[in-house]
Amino acid sequence: MSLFYDGAIRMARTQIILDPEMQCRARQRAADLGMSLAEYVRRLVERDLGHPQTKADPSSVVDLGRSNGSGIAKDKNEMIAAAFASTRRKRRRR
Repeated sequence: MSLFYDGAIRMARTQIILDPEMQCRARQRAADLGMSLAEYVRRLVERDLGHPQTKADPSSVVDLGRSNGSGIAKDKNEMIAAAFASTRRKRRRR
């Protein structure tokens, strides 16, 4: 059985059997980490298996459109600096 969340993440339901002591310890560890038992198990499996390798599709960035004179290539350093500066100002206001 497959489940869909927000239309983008596809998950499959899996049932596992744990002895009662292990289940209790796993639930407690998950609670200590502030997550559900399911999320705890997903993270353990992901850590063990690693992230899947995805191939980059060059067509996703080729010919995205025109810059219409935005100057991003010429002014990128100034634009990045301004973005960081605005983030710092927002944090200080709190």
